[in-house]
Amino acid sequence: MKGTILVNPYDSHPVQTRKVARMTEEFSALGVEVETTANDGFVAYVEDGRVRCRLNSDFVLYFDKERIAASLIERAGIRVFNSAAAIEICDDKMLTHTVLANNGIPMPTTVAGPLCYNQDAKLDSRYIEHAIEILGLPIVVKECYGSFGEQVYLCDTAQKLGAKLEEIKMKRYLLQHFEKQSSGRDMRVIVIGGKFVCGMLRTSDGDFRSNAALGGRCERADVPADIVALCEKTARIIGLDYCGVDILLSDTPKVCEVNSNAMFEMMERATGLNVAQAYAKHIVSIVQQLK
Repeated sequence: MKGTILVNPYDSHPVQTRKVARMTEEFSALGVEVETTANDGFVAYVEDGRVRCRLNSDFVLYFDKERIAASLIERAGIRVFNSAAAIEICDDKMLTHTVLANNGIPMPTTVAGPLCYNQDAKLDSRYIEHAIEILGLPIVVKECYGSFGEQVYLCDTAQKLGAKLEEIKMKRYLLQHFEKQSSGRDMRVIVIGGKFVCGMLRTSDGDFRSNAALGGRCERADVPADIVALCEKTARIIGLDYCGVDILLSDTPKVCEVNSNAMFEMMERATGLNVAQAYAKHIVSIVQQLK
């Protein structure tokens, strides 16, 4: 069995580099040969109305967020982990909430921001009023595309909200009710093949965001059965082979975000579990069934 790990050509973050190394190590232990390729070599393209793929692989482990290449590789008949459709849903935070809606998945109250196409246009003051009426203050503002807790802001006044929205109005964003009980703490849960693997509690003393990349502390969590079931259901709805589900710890646990390319270095440290091995075994099992 041969595989390709496809990575973003501009991503040299050490955490991502170590993630690739860990997956390569675990595949090698399973007798699977993998090579790492940057997603700037036109590995798949359209020629004469047909998809051409230059990869000689049984599968592709897709460590990028650009879904078009993933979709082309799938159309060439190669299994991609995660699928292009699942990557797209998770990459756009508002699309994630939209897909999960009406499926019994508790989430914070969320509204989509209107996309502005004119830099000189001004937001109507009634827009700010309506947002506060629905969500209250403070309000969480999230750009729809972002990682590591970045591009997420907390606005506690109408003036601050208006200024932030003016700043990001040319980008896709959402507005969300602030779950005060979960400020500075949440739970990250790893789901592989639709099944719970492990979870960790993330906490921060100085930030409403608890991401490890922003200094949050991570420790192993005994994940309650209701959160396990919630995370497994979330992964199934989106169609994910692998994901990290972020849970806000309010009276009713709520899905905050779903990460199709979740880092697992801190999870392995906190739990002592071999997440990379579990993911590699899942991929090998699926590919063997396809042969």
